[in-house]
Amino acid sequence: MAEDTYKTIVGTAEAVVKERSSKFLALAYHVTSAEQVREIMEPLRKKFYDATHHCYAYRLGPKGEEWRANDDGEPSGTAGKPILGQLLSRDITDCLVVVVRWFGGTKLGVPGLIETYRESTVAVLDVAKVEERTVDRIFSIRYPFESMDGVMRAVKAVGPRIIEQTFDNMCQMRLAVRLTMADQLFARLEKVEGISFEDEKEV
Repeated sequence: MAEDTYKTIVGTAEAVVKERSSKFLALAYHVTSAEQVREIMEPLRKKFYDATHHCYAYRLGPKGEEWRANDDGEPSGTAGKPILGQLLSRDITDCLVVVVRWFGGTKLGVPGLIETYRESTVAVLDVAKVEERTVDRIFSIRYPFESMDGVMRAVKAVGPRIIEQTFDNMCQMRLAVRLTMADQLFARLEKVEGISFEDEKEV
């Protein structure tokens, strides 16, 4: 993958694994914040109130720089870690995987738990739709109406996504450009008379 691309899932997915009378329901979600994770987990715990454990792991950010793994009462390292391990091995980010377990009466032991939580995560990621996305830099520009041609030439040459635009005596445009193309776009736009920039963020 290029340095300004990353893999994530689209929408949601689910899979069921059964192991020695215990049932494991694996659910995968596209998420972009820890707050979104909380918003998913609270209703899930209520919906599956009769489950024994609600274990999960997530990675956030283009490089998976923010992450968490939670065993929810299972022996330490037997649930959240193997779930996270699959997100890492597939290099998937902006993704939450929850594995809900109903205990069936037979203990699986530490190796058995690790393997079943891993297997459940594999099962749900196998059916999830994985998509490669670009890391974009978002910024706004302001320029006089007379400079429109210069701005549009730069936009046409580099091909950023126009998020919104306003035409007036002073025009405004909000753009999203691939990280690796940002310098090229800025270099072209800087030549336009009367232009000003406001850098926003990377997404």
